[in-house]
Amino acid sequence: MVAVLLTGASRGIGAASARRFAAAGHNLLLTARSSAALEALASELRPMGVRVETACLDLAEPAGISAGIQELCSRGLEPGVVINNAGAAWTGPLAEMPLERWQWLFQLNLTSVFQVSQAVIPLLRRNGGGLIINVNSHAARNAFTDWGAYCASKAALSSLSRCLGEEERPHGIRVSTLTLGAVNTPLWDSETVDSSFDRRAMLPPEQVADALLTLAQQPPTQVVEDLTLMPAVGAF
Repeated sequence: MVAVLLTGASRGIGAASARRFAAAGHNLLLTARSSAALEALASELRPMGVRVETACLDLAEPAGISAGIQELCSRGLEPGVVINNAGAAWTGPLAEMPLERWQWLFQLNLTSVFQVSQAVIPLLRRNGGGLIINVNSHAARNAFTDWGAYCASKAALSSLSRCLGEEERPHGIRVSTLTLGAVNTPLWDSETVDSSFDRRAMLPPEQVADALLTLAQQPPTQVVEDLTLMPAVGAF
């Protein structure tokens, strides 16, 4: 059976997307760090008539990613759509950023996407193709003071997505990015992130979930290489 694999599924964009895809009748493979939050979400979704499999997976720990994804996909559901949604933020001057924080941020925002993609590509190829959607940020195209590491990781994700799309095109695997302006998610509650402003103008996670479903519903004969979604008030 074909399913949607979604990382960072327990809250924010991930949880909203899981609900949206389940409502549309899609089976789900969900990963996040919190097993309790995942199981609570799965219990909410299963009465909708879809199958939901979960795996507790910390994408900041590279050693366990490939095996964790492969185990999740061995339970009778294989992904036809893969949404790399998990990510993190750290703010502060580049000149003062600890190396371990830089490496942690790039692991979550870039390298884990590479690892998840590597783990699922053999399955997608075997099944004749599929779709990988990488959730990105408009920070990939801009420079913001104290957000340098985040901007760099997202710019690298844009390049990774384009290169992966070129390499996998002959195998029927399409790669899209969803590039987002500010979304009202727990990212803004991170330790170093300043969120002392009105967040009501940000995109709600449910609108992002709708955009992800739109991308997933594109026919296999076409690919939306990048869809950009911004708050109507502009960039922030």
